[in-house]
Amino acid sequence: MSYATLADLRAAVGTELGVSDWIEIDQERIDRFAEATGDHQWIHVDPVRAAASPFGSTIAHGFLTLSLLPAIGDQLIQVEEVRMGVNYGVNKVRFPASVPVGSRVRGRVELVEMTEVEGGFQLVTKVTVEREGGEKPVCVAESVSRLYP
Repeated sequence: MSYATLADLRAAVGTELGVSDWIEIDQERIDRFAEATGDHQWIHVDPVRAAASPFGSTIAHGFLTLSLLPAIGDQLIQVEEVRMGVNYGVNKVRFPASVPVGSRVRGRVELVEMTEVEGGFQLVTKVTVEREGGEKPVCVAESVSRLYP
């Protein structure tokens, strides 16, 4: 969603800002994440061994799912007067369900809080990442970012 000003965005505190597009989680994405992070646990990168696991296939790293939050947020929070935005951290993260290879995920973003900080604003958003056809979310995170006009 696009906002002309930070005041317009502030008016949206307490509301859902929207739902992102679907993102496919294929084995190539999982392997690239493993390579980037050094996390080569077999449940992520060994399809043969993972097929015999309770999951029945490889699954995405929880932190791979978490790493999608900036892309999800960029789709849903655009403010014309902002020159720069930075990730500031997370307050809470949970991974209630796994993401089997071949899944599609998307995020729902709720603007929980927006406060003034030196030179800009701090946003707290609740991002719920859901898997297509899944019963439970695959990630629920309270993300903190800063926007600078």
